[in-house]
Amino acid sequence: MATNRFTSRLSMSDDYKRQMLIQKIEQAVENMTLSELEAVSYDLFTKGYIESL
Repeated sequence: MATNRFTSRLSMSDDYKRQMLIQKIEQAVENMTLSELEAVSYDLFTKGYIESL
């Protein structure tokens, strides 16, 4: 029986899902411009995810 991406995600462990999300975010960040990175950094700072800019 073939599984689609949705069904396979349901059986993934939380740790694996977390690692996959981190990998996708890292790849996206690598392709951002400086101004895009600054915007993301500011957003993370205002939400308390990073200490200082």
